[in-house]
Amino acid sequence: MSDPAEDAWALGVRSGLPSEMRYLVEGFPRDRWVRSQLDQTAAFWLQMHDGFRGHQRHMDDLITQWRSDGDLIALHRQLIPALQGFLQHLDGHHRIESGHYFPALRAMEPRIDRGIDLLDRDHDAVHDTLEALFRDGMAFHQAVAGKAPDAADQAHRLGERIAGAARPLLRHLDDEEDIIIPLIQLRGAPAV
Repeated sequence: MSDPAEDAWALGVRSGLPSEMRYLVEGFPRDRWVRSQLDQTAAFWLQMHDGFRGHQRHMDDLITQWRSDGDLIALHRQLIPALQGFLQHLDGHHRIESGHYFPALRAMEPRIDRGIDLLDRDHDAVHDTLEALFRDGMAFHQAVAGKAPDAADQAHRLGERIAGAARPLLRHLDDEEDIIIPLIQLRGAPAV
């Protein structure tokens, strides 16, 4: 049975971090995050997250272009490699965070245990979304490759899945940054 308090902070429903998890970002707010003055690890973390945001926008733009011009072959040629790269990159990034950085950060700042737990749960939810994106991407690829009559329907399904994945992914990236970037800046980069 799930805990109602935890469900209230599930990735798909929350609009930000709970107040007890915001003490780090209140101590080092976003308006002080000048990239050239950040710790290398913090700056790299933000760069990686910017890449995911850009990749999400790129896939959205490809779907929008296809809905405008109807060129299913061009969509397939561009979207499938973009989606594959996005899935691999994000999955690998989360594995490194959960397996290496999160334990080290937890040891540096035990008060943030619940925040790290929240981010790990987010990773599980995002992983489920990545699997669904993979399945829908594969169905679209197979439909186009096999010249199936439902290829456009598969493209629509994939486009909806990509659009639906954006809000929770962006929420996770923002919340993770609000915990991790100030922690690194205030306590130093973790030894991983």
